[in-house]
Amino acid sequence: MAKLTAFEPGFFRIPLPQVLTDSTHGEINAFELNTIRIRDADGAEGVGYTYTVGRNGAAIDAILRREIPEIFLGDDADAIERLWQKGWWALHYGGRGGPTVLALSAIDIALWDLKAKRARLPLWVYLGGFDPRVPCYAGGIDLELSADELIVQTKDNLAKGHRAIKMKVGRARLSEDVAKMRALREFLGEGFPLMADANMKWSVDAAIRAARAFQPYDLTWLEEPTIPDDPEGHARIVREGGLPIAAGENLRSLWEFKQYIAAGAVTYPEPDVTNCGGVTPFMKIAHLAEAFNLPITSHGAHDVTVHLLAACPNRSYLEAHGFGLDRYIAEPLRIEEGFAVAPDKPGHGIVFDWAGLERVKA
Repeated sequence: MAKLTAFEPGFFRIPLPQVLTDSTHGEINAFELNTIRIRDADGAEGVGYTYTVGRNGAAIDAILRREIPEIFLGDDADAIERLWQKGWWALHYGGRGGPTVLALSAIDIALWDLKAKRARLPLWVYLGGFDPRVPCYAGGIDLELSADELIVQTKDNLAKGHRAIKMKVGRARLSEDVAKMRALREFLGEGFPLMADANMKWSVDAAIRAARAFQPYDLTWLEEPTIPDDPEGHARIVREGGLPIAAGENLRSLWEFKQYIAAGAVTYPEPDVTNCGGVTPFMKIAHLAEAFNLPITSHGAHDVTVHLLAACPNRSYLEAHGFGLDRYIAEPLRIEEGFAVAPDKPGHGIVFDWAGLERVKA
């Protein structure tokens, strides 16, 4: 029995090299990073993290400092399923989503990191193993870039080894989105994987109109066309828009994904391991999608998620999206000719530059 003996939360504000903009969050100058380091009685350490786009990190930090140690201290670190259920129900009345489930995600990631390290296996192998080379795409936050600027950014991503690209849509005029998409498709050529992300911008009818306007440009998917609270609306967009739909980065539980998948409201389920409850529910979501013959994709946290998709036979694309975090990780995600390569070190292999993070402590 590996008893949990220590919890060390961290709260940091990661400045971005440039201001990022999408259709709903506005200008983003920094991301807030919440970390949790856990140790067992043998001194082995697991590390987990979550993040926000600049707000609510303090609420997550409070949960990681006050609630999580009280719930888990002295418990068996290997009993992750039981611990997850214990944490979910202990925090349920004031939780079920928001900062609470982000905090639960961070501790769950740390528990899986610790358990895989104790087994001396990479996380993706410990989770069952499928293929360490995972198709990935470059996800930019580039709504306000001109067509020329978007192509410059794309050239840089191609030089980094990417062989699939996602652009932002949701400008004030649909014609502006169409013009940029046309320019990027002409630059990339036919058949090159291209995705578009609207960040919940439109009503259902507006999303259907946009999807139909984008049909000539052969999108792999249109992402988050409307708010996550409307699975019925998403189902209409899937049926009437004529494009595959990716959604899920703002869903917070296995049961929310069940509603979407059962309703035919999503083509590419897209959980984020840092906000859906952690590795434990992420893998359940992936297997649920597999049962419905759906490909799984991901949002954010690519350094952890590469392991999860490497263990999924129904994986599609990993989103490579660093949010400036690469500067604080010893070995950032390796990308080779369009594939992200899952590390072969025990655990998830993320080694933070803790001294560097101290300089951006929130």
